[in-house]
Amino acid sequence: MNDRAVSVFENYEIEILRTLKGRGALLCETQEGWFILKEYTGPLARLEIQEKLLAAVKDNGFSQLEQLIRNKEGGLISYDQDRVPYILKTYYEGRECNLKDVRECQSAARTLGRLHNAMHLPELVQEYDVPALCMENEYVKHNRELKKVRRYLREKGQKTEFEIYLLHHYDFFYEKALSAVEELQGYADAFDEAAIKKNSNFCHGDFQHHNILYTPDGFTVINFEKYLLDNPIRDLYLFLRKLLEKNAWSVSLGLNILTAYETQRTLSEADRIQLYYRFAYPEKFWKIVNFYYNNGKAWIPGRNREKLENLLRQETEKKAFLDNALK
Repeated sequence: MNDRAVSVFENYEIEILRTLKGRGALLCETQEGWFILKEYTGPLARLEIQEKLLAAVKDNGFSQLEQLIRNKEGGLISYDQDRVPYILKTYYEGRECNLKDVRECQSAARTLGRLHNAMHLPELVQEYDVPALCMENEYVKHNRELKKVRRYLREKGQKTEFEIYLLHHYDFFYEKALSAVEELQGYADAFDEAAIKKNSNFCHGDFQHHNILYTPDGFTVINFEKYLLDNPIRDLYLFLRKLLEKNAWSVSLGLNILTAYETQRTLSEADRIQLYYRFAYPEKFWKIVNFYYNNGKAWIPGRNREKLENLLRQETEKKAFLDNALK
């Protein structure tokens, strides 16, 4: 982010005391508190819904979250001299959630449960006809992509060391992906778009430790740009997966987090089934394959090999978690 972005603050009714550079953003302190200026690449229509979503969640009693700020002209997007689009949001001083602190993670899970209760917004879904995302359709699309890359690797002549290694382990994960989708088809009515629309629950879309700030007033949730209409299990799964990957897939830790979440929002039988299949599907493998195929196959970072090796190492621990915590 260049210094010209500082001039974008002039579009807002705020009196700046000082500015600081953050990670891909500009922070500014004012008499009313802190604000953050970030580049925005999405459509305006989606941003309009995000503003309504954040305000509605606050009205529903969950106040520890960011809000979008409109500029002097009443718009949500402002531009610098090069026509780069920016958005301004409220910001809170704090640190990221510590995934090594069990009590802190339990508190974050309770925060997520309260957030999900406040994100039940049938009026907003109806007013904007927000599209729903179905887990089965999402994974069917992933499987088509996995099939395409598998064929590409098999037909490729001269293979790199990484490609040989990837292809050697490909069918192990690909079969898991196919099996998960096949089993999910038995629950189609519970997880389809119609059911999600009827439930009318939004998800944060990226609920992980980077977006959960520990502040003097408790946890504050930020960066809602990936919000979507889906089963709240999507958020719980992502938070749990990130946590368990760093803690050897501890069954006791996973159960503690689920218990903490359920102090605020009870999981239904359908929720537990969906959580199981989100873990059963090899999403991390799909991400590695997707990154490889779509980001230049001529040069493959060594980090990709490391991620795949770590994934294989954790398979036994992950299976134990699935069998003992979610079945």
